[in-house]
Amino acid sequence: MTTRLRKSILRFGGVMLIALGILHLAVTPFISHLITENVNEMVAVWLTPPMLLNHVVVGILLLPLGFLTFYAAPSAVAGENWAMIITRVSAITVAALPIALFVLMGTRYFGAIPFVVATTIVCVAALALLAAAFWPKIPSAA
Repeated sequence: MTTRLRKSILRFGGVMLIALGILHLAVTPFISHLITENVNEMVAVWLTPPMLLNHVVVGILLLPLGFLTFYAAPSAVAGENWAMIITRVSAITVAALPIALFVLMGTRYFGAIPFVVATTIVCVAALALLAAAFWPKIPSAA
């Protein structure tokens, strides 16, 4: 894998994480509506605030994770330790998301287009980041 391709993949992964954070925040109002329309009022009063908080926190945290991955890409490809740590931690973190998603949620939510889009973004970002962050560096000829 060329240096240019690795940098592009890492940057693409960062952009995908930012897009996922924005998507998470964009669908947050629909979560409240979904809960209030499908459960009784007492349950909705208890479920809505923690569900909204969770959705907002995840969306907000995805934004800097994506930005840091994007920012560190050129330095990681150049072999700088600080940047390699950032991109590798990001890659491992993102790779854990689809696994957790399928283990905890199963497939019952795949009827919702935003859920499918978010899952696709996470899976693509995970594969791209893992490949680029852990690809062996080819020593340059001296």
